[in-house]
Amino acid sequence: MADESMIRTLANQAEAIWPQESRLFSRYALPAGAQILDVGCGTGEATLRLSAIFPGASLITGLDLMPELLSLAQQRLREQAAASGPEIRFEQGDGFNLPFEAASIDLLVCRHVTQLVPDARQLLTEFRRVLRPGGWLHVLSEDYAMLHFPPRAGVDPDRLWHEAVVPFTAATGTDARIGRKTLPLLRELGFSHLSVQYLTIDTERVPREILAGIFTAWRDGYAEALAEHSKLDLAAVRQLFDAVIDGVRDPASYGVWQIPIVAGRKA
Repeated sequence: MADESMIRTLANQAEAIWPQESRLFSRYALPAGAQILDVGCGTGEATLRLSAIFPGASLITGLDLMPELLSLAQQRLREQAAASGPEIRFEQGDGFNLPFEAASIDLLVCRHVTQLVPDARQLLTEFRRVLRPGGWLHVLSEDYAMLHFPPRAGVDPDRLWHEAVVPFTAATGTDARIGRKTLPLLRELGFSHLSVQYLTIDTERVPREILAGIFTAWRDGYAEALAEHSKLDLAAVRQLFDAVIDGVRDPASYGVWQIPIVAGRKA
């Protein structure tokens, strides 16, 4: 997770996703002096951007397990021009055991994390614990059956997600299809005002080199692990990634990644 390919992934994902995702935050009417928590903040890409959306918040905390990523987040914070607005902190911590009191957070944001953990329900339960009554949960929950790219030279990229990613997550106790299960989980946990919105990250809305940069970083960081935990060998995994990347870069081709954003309010 601290590999340099992850840093590239986070940077490209922010550029590709934030223009659409940022508009969704307007639906959360937060009180003056709100406390905001960004769980799995990584290099702080979203944490710092949230300060512009919620200038009336008193504190925005970015939390992550990886000290290497947090070090980059701290560096970003130091480099950011001083301005009035919420205080921003970055802290090391575990999403399953948040270092916050019950009912202390007004908005909890969690992006690109649910597919990485072995028990998403337990994670969401802990999120509910720290939210105030009336507080909002905003979850970007990936689903690897929601990537659609055309075949290239007889190579079908759909095989990558179904024959490599799904077996990999099964072997690691995680869930490649957690995106479609997140809304029902929040319903089970008693959240109200539930909604799911889909971001359309495609070759029409996102610059092709940025989108290609995401999949290039995924290939560089995950190809060996995917090959180890699937019936595909390393050469086949890399070939499938390359088919995605080549298709994204081809101006005559079209591809799309659909990402669910699930929101709910603590009763």
